[in-house]
Amino acid sequence: MAAPKPMLATLADAPRVDAAWVYEPKYDGIRAIVEVAPHRGGAAVHLWSRNGNDKTRQFPAVVRALEAAAPKFGGPVVLDGELVALDEAGRPAGFQRLQGRIHLTADADVARQDRAQPVALIVFDLLRAGDEDLTRLPLTTRRARLERLVSRIVSGEGALRLSEQVRGDARDLEARARREGWEGLIAKEAASPYLAGRRSPTWRKIKLVHEQEFVIGGWTEPRHTRSYFGALLLGVYDGNDLVYVGHTGTGFDEKELARVSRLLRARAISDSPFSTTFRTNEPAHWARPDLVAQIRFTEWTADAKLRHPVYVGLRDDKAAREVVRETRAAPAKGAAPTPSLGGPSAVRREKRPSPTGSLDPVLAQLHALEDARRDGTVELPDGGRIGVTNLSKLFWPELKLTKGDLLRYYVEVSPYLLPAIADRPLVMKRFPNGIAAQAFYQHRSRAERPPAGVRMERLEPGLDPGAGGESSRFVGGSLATLLYMTQLAAISQDPWFSRVQTPHDADYVAIDLDPTDGAAFSKVLDVARWVRDELASLKVPSVAKTSGSRGLHVYIPLAPYTSYESGLIFCQIIATVIASRHPKAATVERAVARRPRGTVYVDFLQNILGKTLAAAYSARASGYAGVSTPLAWKEIDGPIDPRDFTIRTAPARFREVGDLWAPLRDSKPANLKAVFRKYAR
Repeated sequence: MAAPKPMLATLADAPRVDAAWVYEPKYDGIRAIVEVAPHRGGAAVHLWSRNGNDKTRQFPAVVRALEAAAPKFGGPVVLDGELVALDEAGRPAGFQRLQGRIHLTADADVARQDRAQPVALIVFDLLRAGDEDLTRLPLTTRRARLERLVSRIVSGEGALRLSEQVRGDARDLEARARREGWEGLIAKEAASPYLAGRRSPTWRKIKLVHEQEFVIGGWTEPRHTRSYFGALLLGVYDGNDLVYVGHTGTGFDEKELARVSRLLRARAISDSPFSTTFRTNEPAHWARPDLVAQIRFTEWTADAKLRHPVYVGLRDDKAAREVVRETRAAPAKGAAPTPSLGGPSAVRREKRPSPTGSLDPVLAQLHALEDARRDGTVELPDGGRIGVTNLSKLFWPELKLTKGDLLRYYVEVSPYLLPAIADRPLVMKRFPNGIAAQAFYQHRSRAERPPAGVRMERLEPGLDPGAGGESSRFVGGSLATLLYMTQLAAISQDPWFSRVQTPHDADYVAIDLDPTDGAAFSKVLDVARWVRDELASLKVPSVAKTSGSRGLHVYIPLAPYTSYESGLIFCQIIATVIASRHPKAATVERAVARRPRGTVYVDFLQNILGKTLAAAYSARASGYAGVSTPLAWKEIDGPIDPRDFTIRTAPARFREVGDLWAPLRDSKPANLKAVFRKYAR
């Protein structure tokens, strides 16, 4: 049978205090997907490693514990967890203690090692119960089901245990991790579904020490009285190239030296597998690069080598070709502090540090190229590169604003904008000759391959109503993608309401307040307040922003796996209620010619798969170079002029007030079932 694939975490930082996150210890063991199928007289148990290897025979004590627990499960279950070695006090210990057993095959050897080195299975997720697939449910729901399932079975001392987990505040857990020398923490979005076989930023590895896998490409001769070999020659893959990153000769005992030496000599080859040449302290021998070692080290040096590497053990749960240098991903949320927005509130005005410090070199490069009227390549903070051309071309001729001005605007606001469009397919409308000339829609880059770091995803046939058939879309979330699309003269960033991971499920809905001719913006504000108050009466959170042109957008967060259809019906109800109560100011009339002059069209029809509105922080192709600007509801209670928010003025505001759009991601979602019940009465 095919081995189940676990969901994988991304190496990235995460907030330590955030109600939307849960935190667990990062157990230093072997990841295991566990299948337990009770049957008359016993149970069938399978343990699968991350790489699909069957580990069942190697951990008999864990298997016996699962067989004993099986009758209480009430049916077949699939669990996710970690096989960890235990120290003398019965506490989870490091991966190195598992080295003596993971390569054993003889039952007698396994049994002997099982007695000598106890192991526990620490479970942290429930993927299936009976015939019910739970992977689409939020993590908190799966965790509650798991706790009910194992509460009478697991203990803090046996071979079957439940992972420790805290919600909302990881500070005490992190302090303990540092005191006790843990490898790190795992942070998980509380609402995250289980994406089998996928690495997702909704789960993040927070490493407190540097440790990762490396490929062994050879060894050196031993020095003096050392036996077997001197050091392992280590590398990581960069595409098809095995890149040398250093060597280690520490962390071995005599038995492990002998075992690794046998494995290396059986893989001896005549030529170096590394992509570059390098010098070694002793004569080098080369090996077929299919062995993977776990290495602990203090840091990466400036020339991309390991400092003070120490051998931890060999791993057979990760293929060598998957081994790349692990680097911290950019935070998925804006770098600026996030104010709360739980209803009417004042805009925060305390000083905040600029989130663009590391982006200053990018701004300087763009300025220099435009001043010199040259095309060139811009180096990005993560090492990526984007080519830019025609920076002095006027995009807003009357305002004398150029393509370079737009690129610099997007660099400045990227810490706020990128989280708003992360993982979302983007609709691209290009203005190659500025806002006064003809624009056109384009679904993908015409380049055969966009630059590294520019994300494109192929959507399933029929999913994208704008493209027809199978299509590719740019996907937001990286600075490289943002600047590449801007280089192609896409002025605004227009994301779907769903992400590529769950394209049929809307993460939020929007009500678009579009004034007709003769309607002052003050009337748009009136309608926005009525929408806000109606939502507040339903205990539904909302955030608002200018459209960047003449209107306002009101967004409502939805629970995971809410269909577009449900969101559309909800917005239709709200829009109809507002229009019926205030017919002289608001309308839901779809035909433009029949809308009463001076009214505001309360548009609920944007909430359809593939339709888009400009993202928060997006520039717009309006005559005043407007920016779609998040607002606090307190601001909407006063006078607002959307023309105050332009690509020239908006960055200073965002640095001052912080990310007012973050509550769309952080707030408790709308309970549509409760809303529908209320309006049904």
